[in-house]
Amino acid sequence: MKKQLFASLLAGVVLALVAGSAAAEMKKVKIGTEGAYPPFNSIDPSGKVVGFDIDIANALCKAANFECEFVVQDWDGMIPALQAKKFDAIIAQMSITDERKKVVDFTGKYSKTPAKFMATKGQKFEFTPDGLAGKVLGTQRATIHENFMRDNFPKSDIRVYATQDEANADLAAGRLDLVLADSVALKEGFLKTPDGACCELIGPAYTDPKWFGEGAGIAIRKGETDLVDAFNAAIKKIRDDGTYKKINAQYFDFDVYGDPGM
Repeated sequence: MKKQLFASLLAGVVLALVAGSAAAEMKKVKIGTEGAYPPFNSIDPSGKVVGFDIDIANALCKAANFECEFVVQDWDGMIPALQAKKFDAIIAQMSITDERKKVVDFTGKYSKTPAKFMATKGQKFEFTPDGLAGKVLGTQRATIHENFMRDNFPKSDIRVYATQDEANADLAAGRLDLVLADSVALKEGFLKTPDGACCELIGPAYTDPKWFGEGAGIAIRKGETDLVDAFNAAIKKIRDDGTYKKINAQYFDFDVYGDPGM
């Protein structure tokens, strides 16, 4: 009886040690995201952050054996907050550009979508510097879309906003002629809302890597290669095992990992 009791106690100790070891191996990672860019990220009525990026982040954390926590951050403070160690990684449709590579490291892409202009219905424009001269253009501040417009439409009146929602609202109210943003965020987000009934996508799709980079990747502090490698492996895993496809299907009728060519 004593031997059986001892064996049972020993087995319990071993199980506890194994469980403790597994828990210790799970790395805690804080994920920075925006919460104002549907359908990629937004805040639901209960105050919870939701969206494609959030579901992908959760899948990546599971694949990498990470215990992840989300931190909502205003877009224009995203990289400074990462560098200040407010969080460990950014999963918020941040495009991989040469300019950003100077200050952060990136994983490979986990999505890639073109940019497009949006206007109120029935409008016609010539999308050249002279054609948009004097037109009032809006977009979110500190984005690739702002950089693109400033470089390509210098004769336009360019106005920037803290969130894309604010730019969209000013377009709907007649205070802007056009807004430029991610075409999927506009089509699958704003244009599917009652407020979006006013508007439509218009003009060419913009994908030039000089401004729009290589797709959206996960931004990580410089030199943290182990975290970059872990997320890259997780991206491959969820692409290979069908997890990415299942999440994608909840939001889109095309593979957002590639270029839907809108």
